[in-house]
Amino acid sequence: MPISEQILLFIVSYSANTFSAFAGGGAGLIQLPLLIFLGLMFSTALATHKVASVALGVGATIRHLRSRTMDRKFALFILLCGVPGVIAGGFIIVQVPEMTARMALGVLTISLGVYSWLKPAMGLTLKASNRSRKGMLIGGLGLCLIGVLNGSLTSGTGLFVTIWLVGWFGLDYKSAVAYTLVLVGVFWNGTGAVTIGLLSQIQWNWLPALLLGSLLGGFTGAHLAIVAGNRWIKRVFEVITIAVGLKLIF
Repeated sequence: MPISEQILLFIVSYSANTFSAFAGGGAGLIQLPLLIFLGLMFSTALATHKVASVALGVGATIRHLRSRTMDRKFALFILLCGVPGVIAGGFIIVQVPEMTARMALGVLTISLGVYSWLKPAMGLTLKASNRSRKGMLIGGLGLCLIGVLNGSLTSGTGLFVTIWLVGWFGLDYKSAVAYTLVLVGVFWNGTGAVTIGLLSQIQWNWLPALLLGSLLGGFTGAHLAIVAGNRWIKRVFEVITIAVGLKLIF
């Protein structure tokens, strides 16, 4: 790949992952279409993007671990619920019509932003909820289903985890974004990268620029999310979800 295209990959990757780390998802909105535009088949672009997105989680993890805002038991719960769904999604994507899945996911993603916008107070403060056995069971099932989406269609599925943690478990946006970036970014996406990588091909010579952009963008976006208030994160989340949804549909 020419150096000019490597630089383009880095710039786009850094920008996309900075916004994603700030809002809690959505890097695939820009990064995945770019890989396809530059000539990769969808399955190869998806596998390559999955590998690069792990660096987003690593960069965000480095920043969030310094703030020590996560509950380890709850983090393990999110991890165990989501990983089986991610693996299942990696196998399901090869059997589901891509256009049908993208249209449905686009409508759902837009609804996330609209739902958050219609509830001005949601996610601005931490109010733990649904921590009973029944609540955790339903919440875990929801995370598993989101994991299926994460393993099959990468664009914006981290946003589903963020809004689920806010809406069902009562987290504020800042806490929810931290869980999403560390657990989804590193472990869910890492599992998806391995699964899809075994079923498809990875464009290894494109990865250096993508990995560097994802790593630095993840750190930058996580820092901005920690410094900014929940209201800013909420607004950016709403904009990103609607933008991702429209991109998936059109």
